[in-house]
Amino acid sequence: MAKEITSRAENFSLWYNNLVLKAGLAENSAVRGCMVIKPYGYGLWENMQSALNQMFKDTGHSNVYFPLFIPKSFLAKEAEHVDGFAKECAVVTHYRLRNTPDGKNVEVDPDAKLEEELIVRPTSETIIWNTYKNWIQSYRDLPLLYNQWANVVRWEMRTRLFLRTAEFLWQEGHTAHSTKEEAVEETLRMLGVYEEFAKNWLALPVITGVKTVSERFAGAVDTYCIEAMMQDGKALQAGTSHFLGQNFAKAFDVKFAGKDGELDYVWATSWGVSTRLIGALIMAHSDDNGLVLPPKIAPLQVIIIPIFKGEEELQEMKIHCETIKNELQKSGISVKADYRDNLRSGFKFAEYELQGVPVRLAVGPRDIKNGTVEVARRDTLTKEVVSQENLTQHIVSLLNDIQNNIYNKALKFRDENTHYVDTYEEFKVKIENGGFIMAHWDGTAETEALIKEETKATIRCIPLEGDATPGKCMVTGQYSDRRVVFARNY
Repeated sequence: MAKEITSRAENFSLWYNNLVLKAGLAENSAVRGCMVIKPYGYGLWENMQSALNQMFKDTGHSNVYFPLFIPKSFLAKEAEHVDGFAKECAVVTHYRLRNTPDGKNVEVDPDAKLEEELIVRPTSETIIWNTYKNWIQSYRDLPLLYNQWANVVRWEMRTRLFLRTAEFLWQEGHTAHSTKEEAVEETLRMLGVYEEFAKNWLALPVITGVKTVSERFAGAVDTYCIEAMMQDGKALQAGTSHFLGQNFAKAFDVKFAGKDGELDYVWATSWGVSTRLIGALIMAHSDDNGLVLPPKIAPLQVIIIPIFKGEEELQEMKIHCETIKNELQKSGISVKADYRDNLRSGFKFAEYELQGVPVRLAVGPRDIKNGTVEVARRDTLTKEVVSQENLTQHIVSLLNDIQNNIYNKALKFRDENTHYVDTYEEFKVKIENGGFIMAHWDGTAETEALIKEETKATIRCIPLEGDATPGKCMVTGQYSDRRVVFARNY
């Protein structure tokens, strides 16, 4: 199985596509640019949803749902917003089909034209703020802390499974506040939630920072982000949190009466992550043998494979393996035993290695006799024979160790591929090898655009932490507040 996968060194893009398809995560659909997420891939998304959903609720948020369709006039109310999404919008113009005169096909019924065309949701700020106008009259109605799990459509021309598709799944938080300070605090709080989720669940080290003006979300005052490094040295934006100021409140005339009775526009935030995180998991952690999944997010944490000959040994193995399985499940471990008798154990080993199952247990007749089990860990491809006594505690500890090891390996890779440069000449050399480049920039859009045009590298963010020593722009020699993060990106 693993031999069918192109190596990362040979062709990173093809390696990625191989893993998505062969590990059974997703496949292309009959609709151009859209994907079918298969059970194993959706299991990853479900685990992400579950973890994030609890984190959202722990920070005071509730889930809601808004329509998939947005009146076209809503987008026109926020000029910067419509400019940012106009080229990606799918538009519904009619509501009925009819048979063609020859009865062999169907066509749009010209008499069924909508009075107002509808946009298929690219993001929900406009329809949500149109609704918030009905929900907010006084400071007593604030804050509104809402999130929705939904699908969105952005008509991408060049697509790749999970990373960039015309339709994808995500969550989008939309909050309303009575003061600027409260809205900024919310924006940074949710950025922190994403950072914690990336580190503790996805084993993904990220840099938190603020986007430049040219990279910020359309309609936002400030966009904050978490940026991760993939194994090919490219950056991937893994999540964003936006301070929207009063832009959408003004566009939809959403005002509230303060404690002093004076009317003011509401302050807003929005924030989101998507199924793109599955792509991040693959590219940050996996190897040439298949997926490598952090245990806390893996759909299946432990696979038990019995080694047997004939029906009689299989039945004996089942009794033994079910006992192990039940004990592991009592500790909250996701575990399955594979009793298929039409496949060799070696094939099964390769299959679950490809799928990135963190721990594999192999049990044969000799193990039953000796009271042992062979334990293999996916992250290091090492194995050991351990006693079945206290096996559950051993596996719990092992899963925790694997989670930490995957994170530390990714952190080491990022650190080794982060470079500090002071001259543009050095920058041009370093960027060809990928990675993050920390360099000074004069803060102008002109210099930023020049660097992007000449090197295909963009400013991923202005870091919120780290070295804040001023310096001189590597291109112009002008004053620079601090180094920023440059990289080529997905």
